[in-house]
Formats: sequence, structure tokens, C-alpha cells
Amino acid sequence: MVARITTFSFDGIEAQPVDVQVHMAGGGQPAFMIVGLPDKAVGESRERVRAAFSAIGLALPPKRITVNLAPADLPKEGSHYDLAIALAIMAVMGIVPPDALDGHAALGELSLDGRLGESVGVLPAAMKAMEMDLRLICPAICGPEAAWAGEGSLAAPNLISLVNHFAGRAPLSCPPPGELIDDAAVPDLRDVKGQEGAKRVLEIAAAGGHNLLFCGPPGSGKSMLAKRLPGLLPPLSAKELLEVSQIQSVAGMLERGQLSRTRPFRAPHHSASMAALVGGGAKARPGEVSLAHHGVLFLDELPEFSAQALDSLRQPLEDGHVTISRANRHVRYPARFQLIAAMNPCRCGGGPGAATCRRGPKCAAQYQARLSGPFMDRIDLFYDTPAVTAMDLTLPPPAEGSAEAAARVERAREIQAERFADAEPTQARPINADGAGERFDRAAAPDDPGQALIADVATKFGLSARAYHRVLKVARTIADLEGVEAVRRVHVAEALSYRRRAPSQAQSVSAEALAQ
Repeated sequence: MVARITTFSFDGIEAQPVDVQVHMAGGGQPAFMIVGLPDKAVGESRERVRAAFSAIGLALPPKRITVNLAPADLPKEGSHYDLAIALAIMAVMGIVPPDALDGHAALGELSLDGRLGESVGVLPAAMKAMEMDLRLICPAICGPEAAWAGEGSLAAPNLISLVNHFAGRAPLSCPPPGELIDDAAVPDLRDVKGQEGAKRVLEIAAAGGHNLLFCGPPGSGKSMLAKRLPGLLPPLSAKELLEVSQIQSVAGMLERGQLSRTRPFRAPHHSASMAALVGGGAKARPGEVSLAHHGVLFLDELPEFSAQALDSLRQPLEDGHVTISRANRHVRYPARFQLIAAMNPCRCGGGPGAATCRRGPKCAAQYQARLSGPFMDRIDLFYDTPAVTAMDLTLPPPAEGSAEAAARVERAREIQAERFADAEPTQARPINADGAGERFDRAAAPDDPGQALIADVATKFGLSARAYHRVLKVARTIADLEGVEAVRRVHVAEALSYRRRAPSQAQSVSAEALAQ
């Protein structure tokens, strides 16, 4: 006799159905084999299933038990196959009715005492099960997460409860979805004294989703400003929330099924490896760029990151996804994030007083040479944050905080959403940073004086085609913040003022061009 039930493997954040087939036959030496390219965690299911059965008073019969995970050429990773294997074996043994597993899928890890432990990927698995018209059986602790996919899932605390459910003695159900929360702990822009220019460029970055680099001496407020960016961004839309939650589910970061509408903010340490940033490892887990999907990736002390790690960001910054290649498979994770970075002008700090660089321009040139030109070309906004003086610290709190700036950002994003309402399918998000196509080119085209200015600057300072278009996108965002339709010369000039050849330059390219 063969019993079968569906479970899932994960290709990025997509759940792929796996058919768990169990065959039990007499004759020959007793054995318990799992085939179908299982990894070590899947192979160890034999011992977890054996111990869990013993804990609830069952014993595996002295027969040859073969578990096949189909398709057999797809690598299987993780411990979440335990529950499906255990249920199929109980069906073969007659513990549950033979047809009881029809229309069900299962996912969960078994404890040695028969309890079901927390597993990753429950949300995408529940969504795929609903799509296939199956009822997902998952651990009770994961029930609130599975409930976000809709009604129909079953949450079980242990194997005994499943036996009673299929026998009709104690039917199981799924608890309601977890909480939908808004993180109120985001720091307020009102805490930052001085740095009005930096606040302005931060607002532009928030309005258009542009990448931003702050450069300034230690203590000038670079990190403070970056950490307040999530307070300026609008909450996640329903579609964005679903994508972000799926990534968090696969990464095991959804606690008690709680979903947050606040955009992700990831700030890895500068010692992070390339695999930590873009994803990878033995099991190809999502990296920081994917965990920051639809949110912010903040890289403090930018030149201290390894050159290999920083250059690995170039492709996801352009394409909005990252592909992790292995010999036997390719895993793709979404990674459409907003990059915010901060750095000192040089290793000495470059600030006033004791932090003043004593080596001169050579120190800054060597320090900034760690950042490759192609990587820097993907940053839209550069801003030199001046040192904060004692007089700045004695000023009263600013009149405006995050709430006022967020209101302007929301209005600008509403304008962009209307602009991209019927955009081509290649438009990733309704924001200017992702603008593409002929329609956006027309919307971002400046007036004649503005066109003359950017053409002159592009010729004199050798702006790349990417830099040229990014300047126009920033100019379009500045016009949206003002609520005007036309991109004028003043908008282009301000956008050019944030386009630096190097963060330590004393003059921006636009300032030099306007001086001609």
C-alpha cells in the first residue's frame, strides 16, 4: 500500500509542491529509507519520526518503509518535511483512515515527544495550498501566520491531536490571523537639531525612493538622519506587505504571525560578508538586501565594507532581485530596496578639532577609492553633512518633525502613483526612482533652460547615461514635492547639486556649471 500527502519546498519565497509517498512492504530486513535528494536535516526525520511515534505509544512495524519525495530530482532541505512523512506513515499503518489525507498538505517539524515545533515558510506554503485547493496542516504556533492566507488551514499542537481530528473525536481549526501592527518606535526627525539641508535631501530621497549617501565628520548626525527615514515613508501597501511577509516567513522572522506595515529597516555591520548581504550560504538563505525589500538598507561606515560585498549590490540595485546560483539549482529572492549609506570623508574623520585630518587630500582619496565607480554611479543623492556646532545644539527643537515631512512625501507619492496608474508592466513600483519607459521620459523632461543646463553639465563633467537619467528622476521628484507639473531649471539645478563626483568635493557639479 502507498499513502501520499503534499508538502512544500521553497524556491526563494515561492512554495513548490512536493509529493510525499510512503510505501511499506514485508520481507527482507526492516529498513526506513528516505529518497528524493534529501539533505541531512530531511534524512534525520527518520529518528524524529521514530521517537515521536514512541512517545505517543506507536511503534514502527518491522518492515521496509520507503519514503519518496517527488519530484526526485529537486533538492529537499529543512526539517519541515517531518509532519508530512509522519502522517503518510500513519495512513499506511491504518492509524488514520486511508483517504483522510486527501485534500490536505502538511508542513512542520516534529519534537521527540510528538509535539509540533515552529517551522519557517508557513505563510507562502499556506498561500500555495489555498491556490491548490488544499487544507494546510501546520504547527499550532504557526496557525496565526497560516491564517493570513485565508480560512481552511488546520493548526495542531501534536500528533495525538491530529489522530483525534481524523478520527472525528476532536476536530481542529486554525486560530485567527496574528496582529497587524504599525511600529510606533521609529525615531522622529524633530530630534535632529540643525542639518536643515540634510533633512531636505532626506525628504527628497523618501519622496522618490532614491539612493542616498551622507558624507561628513563623526558626530554630524548621519546615522541619526538615516534611522529617521522609515518615519517619512508611507506604510506598506497590501501587495508590498504580502511580499515582505513572505520573505520574513522564509527567513523565520514572523513572530506569532504578527505583520507590520512599517517598512523594513536593515542596518548590517560593516563586517558583513557578501553572502550576508545578498544571500547565500549552504541553504541559500535570503540576505540583507531581500530582508530590506520595499524598505531601507542602511550601510554605515560604507568604505569599511569589503569591496566584494559592495560590488555585489550593483545588480540588485538595478534589477530589484538577486539570484543565488548553485551547481544544482538557482534561487531568486526579491530585493527592491532603498539604499541609504553614511561615511566619513577619510579614515581620520575629517571633522573639526581633534578629528581634523592631518594627512590632507591624499587620505580622503585613498579612503574613498575603496568605493568603485560603478557602485557610486548607482547613488542618486550625495550630501556633505557639516559638523554640528555647540550653537546648533542650543537651538530649540525644530518646528517640523517626521509627521510634517511624511505628509509632503505622501502627497508626492500620490502624484507618482497617478502618473504610473496605467504604466507598462515593467514599472516595478509607482515611484520616480523606478521610472522607466517613454511615458516617464516625457514626464521627467525638463523645460528648455533646464535641458540646456543638464546638457552642459553632462558634457563638461562626463556624466554617464545612468547618472544623466538619475538626475532627471531626482528633478522630477523635487517638482512633485512642489506639486508642479513641469520640471524647471531650478529643479534640475537642485538635483545636480546632489550629484557629486566624490563626496569630498568642495563644489557640486551644478554649482560649478552655474558659475560658468
